[in-house]
Amino acid sequence: MTAFIFPGQGSQKVGMGAELSEASAHAREVFQEVDDALNQKLFSIMRDGPESELTLTSNAQPAIMANSIATLRVLEKEFGIVLADTADCVAGHSLGEYSALCAAGAFGLAETARLLRLRGSAMQDAVPVGVGSMAALLGADIEKATALAKAAAQGQVCDVANDNDPTQVVISGHVEAIDRAIELAKEHGIKRGIKLPVSAPFHCSLMEPAAQRMKKALEETSPSAFAVPIFANVTASRVTDPAEEQTLLIEQVTGRVRWRESVLAMREAGVERFVELGGKVLGPMVGRIDKEAATVSLITMEDLENFAKENA
Repeated sequence: MTAFIFPGQGSQKVGMGAELSEASAHAREVFQEVDDALNQKLFSIMRDGPESELTLTSNAQPAIMANSIATLRVLEKEFGIVLADTADCVAGHSLGEYSALCAAGAFGLAETARLLRLRGSAMQDAVPVGVGSMAALLGADIEKATALAKAAAQGQVCDVANDNDPTQVVISGHVEAIDRAIELAKEHGIKRGIKLPVSAPFHCSLMEPAAQRMKKALEETSPSAFAVPIFANVTASRVTDPAEEQTLLIEQVTGRVRWRESVLAMREAGVERFVELGGKVLGPMVGRIDKEAATVSLITMEDLENFAKENA
C-alpha cells in the first residue's frame, strides 16, 4: 500500500517550482491558476523571492500547496501515474492536509488556494506580532514535551503543537512561556529547545480567532467526496466522510498536528511506502518514525521520471 503525503509550512524556499515550471506546461498551468485565484503573482515570489515575502504565512501556505499540486499534476499528466490508482490514502502536515484534500479531489485548486490564503491571514491576525512564539524541542518525545509545556505555562498558554517524530516535538504559545520552556528543557531530559522563525504561535489555543474564521470559510466552501481516505492531523485516524473532515479542519487550527501517530496509523493500516510530493521534509520524519517504511520524495523532473520508471 502507498500513501501520498504533502509537506507543511517551513518547506518553502525561493526557487521552488521553477524547474518544474520550465519543464512542463502542466506545472505552469497550476501556478497560473493559483495566481489567478489569488489575483497575485505568487509564482514570481516563489521563483525569485524575496524570501521575506515568501515566508509570510499568507503567501507560504498557498505557495507550498501550489508546488505540491504542480508536482502531482506533472506526475499524472506527463507520466500517467494517477493518484486515485496509485495511492491508497493521503495525508498532509498542517496546511499539507489541504494539499492532500485538493489532490484527492475534495477541493478545487482555486478553492484550496483561497482557503489557504485566508487560513494564513487568519492565523497571522489571531495574535499580535511579538505576543506568541514556537520552539522545536530536540531529543524530546511526547511525554517529556507535554511535561515541559505544563511546567513552563505558569498561567499562560504553552501547548504541544506538532508531534513530528520520536526526536522532535514543537511547542507553541505565549512568548514568555516558550522562553521559559527553552530554559527548562535540560531539566526535563530534553537536549535543547530552539525558537522557530515563525510569525505566529500556530496550533495552540491562541489560534481560536483563526479557527472561527476558518469555520465560516469552510461552511461556504465545504469539502466534496475524496477519491481516497485521508488521515487527519488532529485525530491521526482515517477519514472518508467530507462532513467529518470539515469539522476536523476547523479543529486543526488550534489542535495538535499528530504526525507521528498518523504515520503509525497508516503503517498499521498496511501502508508500506510514503511518497512526498513537492518537498523533502516528511520523508525523513517517516524514516525516523519507522525505519522499515519506504519513503520517496518527488521534487524535480528527474525524481518524477525515476518514480514513473519504477511504477511502470
